[in-house]
Amino acid sequence: MSDRNVLGGELEECGSDPVTGFYRTGCCETGPEDIGNHTVCTVVSAEFLAHQQQVGNDLSTPRLEYGFAGLQPGDRWCVCAERWLQAYEDGAAAPVVLAATHERALEVVPLDALRPHAADVPSDPSALL
Repeated sequence: MSDRNVLGGELEECGSDPVTGFYRTGCCETGPEDIGNHTVCTVVSAEFLAHQQQVGNDLSTPRLEYGFAGLQPGDRWCVCAERWLQAYEDGAAAPVVLAATHERALEVVPLDALRPHAADVPSDPSALL
């Protein structure tokens, strides 16, 4: 059985540059080892990164000992559902890629909170015209 996203479909890749995910597969898949529930695929913004740093979750500073170059605005990253919800409640939520956000995120974050922040790109870009 494959992992599902918050919309009920197959979980899509979140990001590969930098490679994200608890298991560093590029997907926000999760398992029993992932006690942080790294399931929300975000497109990080400067506001979100500043908020995370302010609450003690520094995602911007490189940590080369862990192979982590630090995130820049526009990077896609699987964040902990509780951290995204905290940013949402503080008015600093990052955009979310719903098709790449694992259904387990819904244990913490209501879909009604995620939807207004959707940054999904349709499979047919001509739909944007």
